[in-house]
Amino acid sequence: MKCYCVVNFRAPLEPLDLPMPEPQGAQVLLQVRAAGVCHSDIHLWEGGYDLGQGRTLTLKDRGVTLPLTMGHETVGTLAAAGPDAAGLQPGRNYLVYPWIGCGQCPACQAGQENHCPAPACLGIHRPGGYAEYVLVPHARYLIDIGDLDPALAAPYACSGLTTYSALKKLGPDLYRQHPIVIFGAGGLGLMCLSLLKALDGAGAIVVDIDPAKRRAALDAGALAAIDGAAPDAAAQLLQAAGGRPLYGAIDLVGAPATTALAFDCLAKGGKLVMVGLFGGGSNWPLALIPLKALSILGSYVGNLAELRELMELVRAGRVPPIPVSRYPLPQADSVLDALRQGKVVGRAVLAA
Repeated sequence: MKCYCVVNFRAPLEPLDLPMPEPQGAQVLLQVRAAGVCHSDIHLWEGGYDLGQGRTLTLKDRGVTLPLTMGHETVGTLAAAGPDAAGLQPGRNYLVYPWIGCGQCPACQAGQENHCPAPACLGIHRPGGYAEYVLVPHARYLIDIGDLDPALAAPYACSGLTTYSALKKLGPDLYRQHPIVIFGAGGLGLMCLSLLKALDGAGAIVVDIDPAKRRAALDAGALAAIDGAAPDAAAQLLQAAGGRPLYGAIDLVGAPATTALAFDCLAKGGKLVMVGLFGGGSNWPLALIPLKALSILGSYVGNLAELRELMELVRAGRVPPIPVSRYPLPQADSVLDALRQGKVVGRAVLAA
């Protein structure tokens, strides 16, 4: 089967012909119909994460080896299944939950496989969806998408799940009573706006340095869209909130500039949920964290139960679709390059 792989970090993806997987036990083989190209894939392609102060978390530190077939937002059609796989229907399209753990640790036993210290995630530690076929270790990680468009459904495995879980960490008492701030108007930002609407939120002010993405956020229903590079960005945020205190922020960028602005704009008792992996270090005044009684939470994707909850909302028609651009699998490298350069509005998907 054809795969598009990271063979060398920071080098173009290479097409490889690899043996067709043969599912064993409870494993399931899917023919890939759609694979989202996620910003996290850029960090995988680069080979690590910037921790600030000259430190880097390398993929080797995370148990990743090359060649790597990326792609953790995958929808596929049942192609074959091991003898112990059950509950699947031929010809059906399934969304894959990729954040798979060891299955034995306390996190996994508590249903938090995304917190597993020894993960085996698809598209990171195991081959993912930048391929003609993908092997899934168990049918429990598959969600039947019914008649949903595979290209529209694929991003829910990461973009949707990540923002849904972040909103849950803010909590409905906060996002339904107060407008929140969303940093980043890329695919995750637009998805977060859609989910906030589905969850009856009070709306969001979006911050992004790209005017095209700010325009897309306004088109998606943002209360306001602010240039984070403006010298008076903090004042603009407060003005957009009508002078009311801002109690919740979701940082989908995770850069020093966005975390600093989020810290400054939040009222006493506010909550910041950090999602983005852009990297770098923070210069927060430590004394102000207790003085402002701030809650700062990290949020890494989401668990399987949350993905099932999210897909119930989607199937019920409550989540407005975000803009999705479709490309054939052989364009995987050029699409990843466009995402690196910030040229993708919404979500890019490799679709069969």
